[in-house]
Amino acid sequence: MLEETGPEWLSEEVKTGTTIIAIEFNGGVVLGSDSRVSAGDSVVNRVMNKLSPLHDKIYCALSGSAADAQTIAEMVNYQLHVHSLEIDEDPQVRSAATLVFATLNGLLTRQPFAVGGSGSSYVYGFVDAEYRKGMNKEECQQFVVNTLSLAMNRDGSSGGVAYIVSIDEHGTEEKVILGNDLPTFFDQ
Repeated sequence: MLEETGPEWLSEEVKTGTTIIAIEFNGGVVLGSDSRVSAGDSVVNRVMNKLSPLHDKIYCALSGSAADAQTIAEMVNYQLHVHSLEIDEDPQVRSAATLVFATLNGLLTRQPFAVGGSGSSYVYGFVDAEYRKGMNKEECQQFVVNTLSLAMNRDGSSGGVAYIVSIDEHGTEEKVILGNDLPTFFDQ
């Protein structure tokens, strides 16, 4: 007797989408993300902030399964809090990265910028062409906004508003840029 397994879509992997970016400037970093959370072809949340604080001056850009990513970020936040109490100072970014990122070979590398998520494939050419070493904080913020805007315009799984976090020795600055305030790069 054959068992009925149900519709094929029940056993398929759910496809998720996002656009995340980080760029380093002298003395800090700017992170950005879109706000759309998708599951397959459905948008399940239009305004999720995917820039999650792990400590006072350490953030993580979330991608993949929203629930899993949020859980990992909360666990790392807790571990970094405990770690900072143990050492009686702020944790280093390397400590957070070690908790978040693990591979069989254990690779951690510093890069001047990184893009990720489904929207990243639409903007690699732009990022490679427009990135300039030595950009200041404001230039990096605009670079992040432009990159997110381009990705959100092309990738059906990215969209909503743009979240931006700038981190330097003075602290963190968070911004939300509404979708209708994002720049456009084409004739309408």
